[in-house]
Amino acid sequence: MLTPRPGIMELAPYVPGKSSVDGQMAAMKLSANESALGPSPAAMAAFRDSVGSLKIYPDGNSVELRDAIGLANGLNPDRIVCGAGSDELLYNLARGYAGPGDEILLGEHGFNVYPIVAHCVGATPIKVPETNLTFDVDATLARVTEKTRIVFIANPNNPTGSYIPADELARLRAGLREDILLVIDCAYAEFVTRNDYDMGLSLVDAAENTVVTRTFSKIYALAALRIGWAYCPPSIADVLNRLRGPFNLSTAAQAAGKAAVQDREHLAAARDHNAVWLPWLHDRLTDCGLTVFPSAANFLLVRFRDDASHNSQAAMAYYGSKGIIPRETGGYGLPDCLRVTIGRENEMRAFTDATKEFMAT
Repeated sequence: MLTPRPGIMELAPYVPGKSSVDGQMAAMKLSANESALGPSPAAMAAFRDSVGSLKIYPDGNSVELRDAIGLANGLNPDRIVCGAGSDELLYNLARGYAGPGDEILLGEHGFNVYPIVAHCVGATPIKVPETNLTFDVDATLARVTEKTRIVFIANPNNPTGSYIPADELARLRAGLREDILLVIDCAYAEFVTRNDYDMGLSLVDAAENTVVTRTFSKIYALAALRIGWAYCPPSIADVLNRLRGPFNLSTAAQAAGKAAVQDREHLAAARDHNAVWLPWLHDRLTDCGLTVFPSAANFLLVRFRDDASHNSQAAMAYYGSKGIIPRETGGYGLPDCLRVTIGRENEMRAFTDATKEFMAT
């Protein structure tokens, strides 16, 4: 009898945010942290223009996209590796640097893909307790053992929206052995407006065992095209290029990604929109008597009451009756919370109105 490798059937598959209510597409999907403003018009035009090259294999090295990313971020494109979403990069980093008997550290409420990645290579994911729903550097360093091979940190973190400042990130790097890979997942970096935040690119330049991953799925609103990238030391870039698929990004994805990263005006508009509506929604939900956690990203984590008529499950059902879908977070160990994406003005006002009605029942 053919059986999968031990541990595979114990994996809990990743569960994405819901997209529909009772089989119907929701009028307002606020469950996946997709950009409120949608893709750049230039990116959409580039996507459409790529139709003429469908019979031709894409550039296996994503050269033009890497050049555009490098120019926009002041980085050497030779140290950039593109992936089919940042997920592919996370999986390949684990494949390259961890295996059976190893341990991979992550925050207690970190991105749910991290433990899946660990299990897929036979490693053990270790969830480190957080402080105030924030990655704890001291607790993480204290949990390092001789088996530790990788530390994953999402900064800002999904689903909490919390982040650690630049000095704490540097302290984390300094406290890890040279044979431990630090992976800094910056999916929401473009939304951050805090002065003490840093993605950690300089940490990549200063060490041979640090990687920063990024995505086009959030502020660039190209989630359907699956475009991610990593900034790496040359040795890690070499490993990732050996592990990735030979044509892992389609021609359409590369063209749209290049146009998106070059459209600085659209990027700024998306960031400015979030800077207005994130605090606006935070204050309105707080006024409703809910606990709303600080967020540096494009979403808010909201804690509901524990009585049956006003808990998160009741709230989810109520929002669904209005055609609004936030994200359940029980799978992140936060069953009393929901996560809501910052959408357009009409969506934010509708979500606020529905919350007021729900809390008044």
